[in-house]
Parts: sequence; structure tokens; C-alpha cells
Amino acid sequence: KVDLSTQTMTVIQDGKVRYRWPVSTARSGYVTPTGTWRPKRIHRMWHSRKYDMSPMPYSVFYHGGYAIHGTGAVSRLGRPASHGCVRLHTANAKTFYNLVRRVGMGNTRVVVQR
Repeated sequence: KVDLSTQTMTVIQDGKVRYRWPVSTARSGYVTPTGTWRPKRIHRMWHSRKYDMSPMPYSVFYHGGYAIHGTGAVSRLGRPASHGCVRLHTANAKTFYNLVRRVGMGNTRVVVQR
């Protein structure tokens, strides 16, 4: 669950909060869409063709080109800074990516809310 107002992501498994992490979502002029999705694809390392081949480690794509992924811009976590993706500290992105791999994309829901 990604909360745009608090710039946090909460990972809930079996009804229990497992993790709560700071994130960066869309900065002014961009949008992180709200809604509920199942992940569509995951990549250990992806490079954004749209944004100068920027690295997107541990990407979990959930809605078109929108993904939850690691970032090197950790100083910006906790406030809007992205082009629309949900950025996490790379270690946290790895944890989330591995969890999605383990439980399956069909058993994972990504919820983005205001």
C-alpha cells in the first residue's frame, strides 16, 4: 500500500504489517496514478527507455510503465521526486521484489492512495 500523502509504503502480509518504508512518488508536473493493481512483470534490473536509461533495480511493474523500484536518490525519499514511479531504497526494493517473487504476482496487490 502506497500512501501519496505521507510518502510511505506499507507491506502487509497475512494481515500483519511487515514493513513500512519511505518512498518518493511523482513530483510536481507528473502523476503517480491511484488505484489497485496486480503486478504485471518484474525485473531484477531495468533501465528506463523514457528517462535516459536510468537504472531501476528490483522493478515491480504494476500499471503500464509505472513500477515500484530501487533508487540511488535516497536523500529524496519521503517526499515527491519521481516521474511517477514509486521509488524505494534499493535494499527495500530488493526485499519487496523477493517477496513478490516468493508469493507470486497473482497473490500481490499494489494499492496507491492519496
